[in-house]
Amino acid sequence: MIGADAVVKCLEKEGVTTLFGYPGVAICPFFNSILNTKIESILVRSEQNAAHAASGYARVSGKAGVCVATSGPGATNLITGIATAYADSIPLICITGQVDSNLLGSDVFQEADITGAAESFVKYSYLVKDVSDIPRIMKEAFHIAQTGRKGPVLIDIPIDIQNKTIQNFRYPESVNLRTYKPTVKGHAVQLKKVSKELGRAKKPLICAGGGVILSGAQKELCDFSHKYKIPVVSTMMGISAMSSSDPLYYGMIGNNGRSCANKAMQESDLLIVIGARIADRAVSSPDLVAKDTVLIHIDVDPAEIGKNVGPTIPIVGDIKHIFNDLAKDTVQCNFKIWTDTLDRYRNAEKPRKKPHKGYVDPALFVTTLSNRLNDRAVYVADVGQNQMWSCMYYVAKSGRFLTSGGMGTMGYSIPAAIGAKMADKRLQVVAVCGDGSFQMSMNELATMAENKTDVKVIVFNNGYLGLVREYQHNTYNKKYSMVDLGSYPDLSKIAEAYSMPYLRLSDNKDMEKAIDDLLATKGSAIMECIIDPMDTVK
Repeated sequence: MIGADAVVKCLEKEGVTTLFGYPGVAICPFFNSILNTKIESILVRSEQNAAHAASGYARVSGKAGVCVATSGPGATNLITGIATAYADSIPLICITGQVDSNLLGSDVFQEADITGAAESFVKYSYLVKDVSDIPRIMKEAFHIAQTGRKGPVLIDIPIDIQNKTIQNFRYPESVNLRTYKPTVKGHAVQLKKVSKELGRAKKPLICAGGGVILSGAQKELCDFSHKYKIPVVSTMMGISAMSSSDPLYYGMIGNNGRSCANKAMQESDLLIVIGARIADRAVSSPDLVAKDTVLIHIDVDPAEIGKNVGPTIPIVGDIKHIFNDLAKDTVQCNFKIWTDTLDRYRNAEKPRKKPHKGYVDPALFVTTLSNRLNDRAVYVADVGQNQMWSCMYYVAKSGRFLTSGGMGTMGYSIPAAIGAKMADKRLQVVAVCGDGSFQMSMNELATMAENKTDVKVIVFNNGYLGLVREYQHNTYNKKYSMVDLGSYPDLSKIAEAYSMPYLRLSDNKDMEKAIDDLLATKGSAIMECIIDPMDTVK
């Protein structure tokens, strides 16, 4: 077989059934070889969206997503999608074509040093120089992407390497990388300290980050919380780690989080941070974590522990394993006074102010929509005001909430929703975006239409880049610059162009019926919600 056949064979060995890509000459040998397999190749309309779609696929399937692009601009277009996945620890295998290996460094047509350009945004990268290395490299790439702190791995393959014959193809059964040994089990002494501190605490709190979901430890989190009646808050990436209806869940923390969740952070005497980096969006000021609070920071990546807030007890390891080990101990404790206090905070929260009449209240819409979704539905939020409203008012059941947290990449929701649907076609999937973020990836409506992908797209239309407008309103005394999107495009015509049903909602009184009609529609559909142009997140 040739190198391209070997790459495809390796994908089959790893159980890959779907990939997302955009062809070009330098990757044509690979796409020719893929024709001889059952792997489904999804042609996106932009390489960046191939990475976003692979991200959505990975987050729902629990396996590494695969995206493929050609050399030069094809590869560089992937970078934003790769960076988005890297920031949120999403496992991707990113395969790029490259010019002939003997021409590297000659600045020939469509040559780009993609391994160098993407260095800051990958766990590891390979430039394949010998066709016989392909099986080893592919095996290592999947191992690196899916273990430890998960993330994207880049494999750059020159076209001549793809066309060379490989002798005696053998896919390795295991990987043994001397310098890569991620810690899985937490240190026994440190785990004993957790039990000891839990026995002393009066106001313990668990802060769940995206690492809980990446580890598949949602049940273990819930079991541990309920065993001791410990309240739980989450970061943005930790939304859906616990059901919104769970009495021990108090919502998202941070600038746009719930006040009861932030008060819990401020008043807790034992804070257990799990799978979160405690970055600026979660902890807006250093005093949100009190100086006398005992901080236990649990993460699979040792580099994240203590990066932003110094822990009292650091624990490195896989969260699911650590929860299982903690469950072996039993601590005598009673936190009813603490949970009663937090319940009062939660019940005292003021309802969100409503927008002017004649517009859709986005907060009410998000709550109504998520309440009407199936229990296991996937809700994909884009970036901007729509993301803030989604995070604050989404009702988590047993489904998934996906968004771009660390990088905050506009245009993420539609391609990620496509990937999520491809990962499990039985799931109900919705993509919620603003009129700005919609226009960054509306070309992927063609991908949805061609592949008959059932994704419902909701567009909050206020005619502005809303979150930037809101910032300029507050910071520059209502002076707006470069945020007015105008009245184009006509979404009804866009929907018609892609043979999709179109629904328009402009008043709350019609909301429930409109959402029911949207969800009852067969196949993909677009709903436009007319939002007050001056509406704010809070």
